[in-house]
Amino acid sequence: MDTHHTMNDTTILPRTGRLDAHLAPVVIKDGKSLYAWLWLLVLAAIPWVGSEYWINAIIIPFLILALAGMGLNLLTGYAGQTSLGSGGFMAVGAFATYAFLTHLHLSFPVAIFLGGLIAALVGLIFGLPSAKIKGFYLMVSSLAAQFLLEWVFVKFPWFYNYSSSATISSPSIEVFGLDISSAQGKYYWILGVVVLLTWIAINLTRSQTGRNWMAIRDMDTAAAVIGIRVNHSKILAFAVSSFYLGVAGALWVFVYLGSAGVQSFSLQRSFQILFIIIIGGLGSISGNFIGAAFITLLPLALDFVSQTLFAGMVDAGVLQNIQKFIFGTLIIWFLIKEPEGIARLLTNARSRLSVWPLRF
Repeated sequence: MDTHHTMNDTTILPRTGRLDAHLAPVVIKDGKSLYAWLWLLVLAAIPWVGSEYWINAIIIPFLILALAGMGLNLLTGYAGQTSLGSGGFMAVGAFATYAFLTHLHLSFPVAIFLGGLIAALVGLIFGLPSAKIKGFYLMVSSLAAQFLLEWVFVKFPWFYNYSSSATISSPSIEVFGLDISSAQGKYYWILGVVVLLTWIAINLTRSQTGRNWMAIRDMDTAAAVIGIRVNHSKILAFAVSSFYLGVAGALWVFVYLGSAGVQSFSLQRSFQILFIIIIGGLGSISGNFIGAAFITLLPLALDFVSQTLFAGMVDAGVLQNIQKFIFGTLIIWFLIKEPEGIARLLTNARSRLSVWPLRF
């Protein structure tokens, strides 16, 4: 049978008639490793050239949203399982981390890791229906998980330590005995977490597990025929995705916002994470960063245009509506024309430039 030709950041699945070829990736040449190190050096140098405002208000949320997008992309882009519960799983990680910090007085790195594990466990539970349902029905099931998790964290005051404002607040953050309350400290901590989890995600998609997910995404019936444990792989994808989202949720509260309530992880947050992977690119690790950058910078670009061309006379509500219109238009266009998002467009552009001015 003919397998799909699937392109992503780490593997190329060759078009062939052999069943086992779907499980034998061709590793892309090591040129990308050099680009990765260059980007890492650029990111490491940002605190020395950027202002504190840009670090706190732009770069830090960009990195956290990219990490959250990565979690959803592993589930949707690689394993082919739809979900609208990203915000709920981020809330699980945030509130679980808060519980470990306040009730058990654990260190911050340990609390975040355990918070991610709790989110993974919750994601595994809500991923059980994926063994029986899929598509629209699975999406509705994940939407129910979103609303249920929001209700739980509002209904039971224990989760926010009986605070009168129903919010959780970040205590003084120390990592290995070092205070990271400064903008640079927060940035380097988040950068380290994101780099580590990105490296794990890349290797995971290259592994047998990642290839199983991609086979299930392309055709779960064929995947079962060649011996892949479809239900086990789907549930595992939910657990891994929820772990990433849980860690991102904890970082969102304790490193970026400082304090937050359930409303910070509402359905709107779930849609935002979904927009990131659609615009950036489904089944692409780099697409998560591209999509997060687009989501983060578009409001700033619109505000800059408003201030420059219209002297700030455009109402803020109008700018928000323009932003929603742009998002909606791009999402429809990408879903119809280019499901692999901006990441694929950039790859195509690079391929064309490599042979310019010749035609191919």
